[in-house]
Amino acid sequence: MAGTGGDLADFDAFRTRMNDVILSAGNLTINRFFALDHRAYEPGALGAKQKEMLGLVASMVLRCDDCITYHVVRCHEEGVTREEFLEIFSVGLVVGGSIVIPHLRRAMERLEALPA
Repeated sequence: MAGTGGDLADFDAFRTRMNDVILSAGNLTINRFFALDHRAYEPGALGAKQKEMLGLVASMVLRCDDCITYHVVRCHEEGVTREEFLEIFSVGLVVGGSIVIPHLRRAMERLEALPA
């Protein structure tokens, strides 16, 4: 991936390895935060797909490329269509403004790297 310096497999391997290192350190606050993050995306009044879409918009507005990558992959796993991705990206761009454009580029790059 030219713009981000690594492919999705590298991203996932690094994320998994480092999460294991972090969680095995045994810090109660960190472990609880990770658990809360996981629970927030479980289906409830909103389904997992909708929550991942919200997470992607928030990640774009906050300009976190790792978060964008994670949520692009999760949205894809939840069945988000290309048309839905473009609308998600549109909302993130409108809310975040032109400073989001570089992150939109990386989000599109990640989307293009996913299997059809």
